[in-house]
Amino acid sequence: MQFKNIQGVDVPEIGLGTYGLIGKQGEQVIKMALNMGYRHIDTAQDYKNEREVGNAIKQSHVKRDELFVTTKIDRNNLDPEKLLKTAERSLLELDLSFVDLLLIHWPNPEFDIEKTIEAMLSFRDQGKALNIGVSNFPLKLLKEVNEELAAPIFCNQVEYHPLLGQFDLLDYTADQDILLTAYSPFGQGKLVDHPLLTEIGEKYGKSATQISLRWLIEQEQVVTIPKASSREHLEENIDVYDFVLEDEDFYAIDDLDKTFRIINPDFSPEWD
Repeated sequence: MQFKNIQGVDVPEIGLGTYGLIGKQGEQVIKMALNMGYRHIDTAQDYKNEREVGNAIKQSHVKRDELFVTTKIDRNNLDPEKLLKTAERSLLELDLSFVDLLLIHWPNPEFDIEKTIEAMLSFRDQGKALNIGVSNFPLKLLKEVNEELAAPIFCNQVEYHPLLGQFDLLDYTADQDILLTAYSPFGQGKLVDHPLLTEIGEKYGKSATQISLRWLIEQEQVVTIPKASSREHLEENIDVYDFVLEDEDFYAIDDLDKTFRIINPDFSPEWD
């Protein structure tokens, strides 16, 4: 596994997204990933599987200092008092004394973002979250919390894959040394048999999804958290370190139409 160093912190480039990994089966998948070498695990209050993640970590016997664990505060829990209470509950579910990264899952204009950030900083200052950040924040909102509120934002987690552009956000994160975590790197299955990615993959002996992952991690500041539920796909997702995309292939992917957004609930912010 390779890392991106952000603000002096090493973050594994490829993690495991755990949405939908629930119950004993989900727990076994997470444990299997850890035993295969995954060291970056992403969960959320909304996923209802923090306990499964915690059980898998305990059963894997991986040392805590080798792990990078992220959880996310539900958009309805952003009132400071509720945030602190539910963040404590997340730690109990995970059976951890701290998380490496605590994120606001979605922006919610019903809550005062400044007070929400203050609560997150309080949690961080207690040593219970090493870093704080946001998820699904368009550039305008990211700038607001990072600049106007001067919050020490470590990460913005967003949908990002070869069919959805995040180039302005990437420029900003590079300038500010902020991590960009790409979720849904396969476009929720839409890229599995994408013609261009498949064609490029044949050149390197790789699948279309492996090409998508390689394109992402070759970008400054970017790590990604593909979900997988089988040994085959878990292995495939980390088998991307024996090749590098040639410039012509990298830029061919850059040139794909970048307007295909999948995750867009009715409470989404106004996207850039």
